[in-house]
Amino acid sequence: MRIADLPIPPSLKEHYVGVGITDLYPPQVACIERGVLSGKNLLIAIPTASGKTLVAEMAMHHHAAQGGRCLYIVPLKALASEKFDEFGGKGLKVGIATGDYDRRDEFLGRNDIIVATSEKVDSLVRNRAPWLGSITLLVIDEVHLLDDADRGPTLEMVITKLRYLNPGMQVIGLSATIGNPEILAAWLDGEAVTSSWRPVELREGIYHRGRIIFPSSERVVPPVSKFDDLNLVMDIVAEGGQCLVFVNSRRNAEAFARRAGGAFGVGSDRCMELSLRLQSMAETEGERELALCIARGAAFHHAGLKKGVRSLVEGGFREGAIRCIASTPTLAAGLNLPARRVIVRDYHRYEAGEGMVPLPAREYHQMAGRAGRPRLDPYGEAILIAKERGDIERLSEWYINAPPEGVHSRCATVWALCAHILSLIATGFAQRRQKLEAFLERTYYHHERGDSAVMGSVLTRSISYLTDAEMVVTLGDRYTATEYGILVSRLYLDPRSAQIITSALAAAPDFSDVAFLQVVCSTPDMPTLSVRRNDGALLDRLIKRSGDELWCEVPFLGEAEMESFYRSLKTAVLLDEWANEVSEAVICEHFGIGGGDLYTMVESINWLLHAGGRLSAMFSPQFSSPLAALELRVRHGIKPELLPLIRLRGIGRVRARRLFNNGMTDPASLLAAGRERIVPILGAGITEQVFTQLESKAPAQGLEGTDLQSSLGEFP
Repeated sequence: MRIADLPIPPSLKEHYVGVGITDLYPPQVACIERGVLSGKNLLIAIPTASGKTLVAEMAMHHHAAQGGRCLYIVPLKALASEKFDEFGGKGLKVGIATGDYDRRDEFLGRNDIIVATSEKVDSLVRNRAPWLGSITLLVIDEVHLLDDADRGPTLEMVITKLRYLNPGMQVIGLSATIGNPEILAAWLDGEAVTSSWRPVELREGIYHRGRIIFPSSERVVPPVSKFDDLNLVMDIVAEGGQCLVFVNSRRNAEAFARRAGGAFGVGSDRCMELSLRLQSMAETEGERELALCIARGAAFHHAGLKKGVRSLVEGGFREGAIRCIASTPTLAAGLNLPARRVIVRDYHRYEAGEGMVPLPAREYHQMAGRAGRPRLDPYGEAILIAKERGDIERLSEWYINAPPEGVHSRCATVWALCAHILSLIATGFAQRRQKLEAFLERTYYHHERGDSAVMGSVLTRSISYLTDAEMVVTLGDRYTATEYGILVSRLYLDPRSAQIITSALAAAPDFSDVAFLQVVCSTPDMPTLSVRRNDGALLDRLIKRSGDELWCEVPFLGEAEMESFYRSLKTAVLLDEWANEVSEAVICEHFGIGGGDLYTMVESINWLLHAGGRLSAMFSPQFSSPLAALELRVRHGIKPELLPLIRLRGIGRVRARRLFNNGMTDPASLLAAGRERIVPILGAGITEQVFTQLESKAPAQGLEGTDLQSSLGEFP
């Protein structure tokens, strides 16, 4: 089937032809024949690189041409950015939304396509963004994540709410790894399009003692090293291919990249350019080590790296300069980064409370699907490494010949549903028992299990908790959200988090930065640092340093509570150091983390500090002022004395400190000093930008007008 014959806008056809796409792949043809351009709901479960996104893009352009609006949901912010870039420049207005959970973002409704994470869409529903009712096409990328214990309940509720809001809306689900596509497609009132066709042949094999054993052939791998994984990499690089190596920890990814870099020797001129660029922006020892690896054509990739660093690695690999990346499974989660050979070296990973457990077959298939670059590789290989001969048959059975696990709902617990039930009541979706039950009957859980009793029990216990917490008032069979409940829902807080924060503020004798940070870090909404075996001395120092300021009685905590307390305290002190201008490098070394981890902590706490400030204004207004200051300090990583300067656009923690140390402590003193004195400190461009602001508005205005910078990469 030819692109030219499809009912899509001429401009899109011209774009596809311009990049060499003239004919559809067989799975894409099947989607057209099943009615994807006629408004039919489809679950498209086909291999990676078989063209799922292109099918969705054609459907979105088809809707836009008829005046429709499209919402494209992704699981990760990095994937949202990738899709935003991919969809842009083709004649439609494309918007992106990934943060600020208490905003309506009405400007997004001006776009034809909106790319957003499921959490952001859920917050938009809670805040009643009016344009959501005009969505005519919903695309859910990586729809198998309905089965994820953390993200699944939110994704399921978002899909259910949007279908409730827009009964005639077309729905398209995308995935490469679903073991029960017909059941999931039926929930979406659609059909499943499945296929094993790939544009590049995938060979799946098991390496053992110098040979890759494929189902009908073998390949000898020359022994250039005592390490099997390195032999596999050197073998494929020698023939001009690139390689992804999946391992189970950051430490292992970094160690392998060092070994691969040592084996590669000197890299290309482009590798050296990328290395020098990374060295110029490196803040931590880990980033400097990565730069050395890149100079030799190897790299590592994991969530501990900052976004800009990960982007540099990904770009260098797509260009072909970086020949091998050792990665934790972050790269397999939807990012478009294929290679000729994928090595799944570690097929066990650590799970808290369980120890080392085998990877699910779905995750193996996600990794294996990265093998083979269309139009660049003659084939793709996915290789598992058998440590013993007896492992060969087991690995074939567990992974190569095993279908992906089925996708199952994760909504059958009180804490998975409590926040969503509050949002249903607070937004007016459903305010009577009968309507709540009817809504829950539209969920994937009910479709899959048909068990109303379990959901009814969860609903009863959730309503009981919300009523006891004074977030909901129950009058007969009618439920009404209180002002407190409405605020919690709009702030996108877990009700437990709101209770922890408000209770702590109510009992606090006076305000303490580190005490409030520890409280927020003890909530279920806040990711925290793990406690390692050798952290004993560090934790003792943290308690001695901050114990007197805390609002909880440490000696009276039970043994079971201590690990959670230690995690929250360790994270709180990290954030307190950031807010007291300790450098990123020192923090990362002190706590054994990467710059990406620090970014995640700051980003998460920013939202929770903002939420804490809103809750404080309602119940503990005496703490509103110190909370507002703490929010700004943590957001920017500054001591209190820099607050008057930080509100100026272009002034971050480094420039503000430079000005302060030179005697300019607030906007008025900047104006008094004049441009000539500021240029040597900030440079001509930034100085002009700052004085334009100072001269266009009164310098005495408050912090409420601050144009906040949002990421660690924006703190000049």
